[in-house]
Amino acid sequence: MLIRDALPGELPAIGDLRVTAYQADGFGNGDYAGELRRLGTDGSGEVFAAVDGETLVGTVMLWPWPSADEIAHGPGEAEIRALAVAPQARGRGIGRELVSAVVGRAASRGVRHLLLLTRPQMRAAQHLYTAAGFRRLPERDISPGVALIAYGLEL
Repeated sequence: MLIRDALPGELPAIGDLRVTAYQADGFGNGDYAGELRRLGTDGSGEVFAAVDGETLVGTVMLWPWPSADEIAHGPGEAEIRALAVAPQARGRGIGRELVSAVVGRAASRGVRHLLLLTRPQMRAAQHLYTAAGFRRLPERDISPGVALIAYGLEL
């Protein structure tokens, strides 16, 4: 498996992978499916692709401030968005490798505080982030109709 920057022509397939992965876990329906497909298409973040041979198996996005505005509050902060692993590729450590790659890229870009939001029901994702050193940041939780809990990692 290789993790690399997504190619522009891959962005539609990455959007589809995100939606498929989130829907497999009971999320990503309605308006959020459209957002999952749009993330990164405007060039505001860095989209990663995990590929196994020619097959796209996962993705994650690094979204720096000021473009990132959900929980990033200023310079030196960035957000992780839309971590997704294809359902048929799960259990192979791809999510862990994607998190490691995005943390490394953030550090190389001078990010000092890497943040993310997840749903309380996404236990597997929370375990993955905690294992990578992220800690809960309840002061940054948001609930605009959907409760989202925050995690952060000091780099």
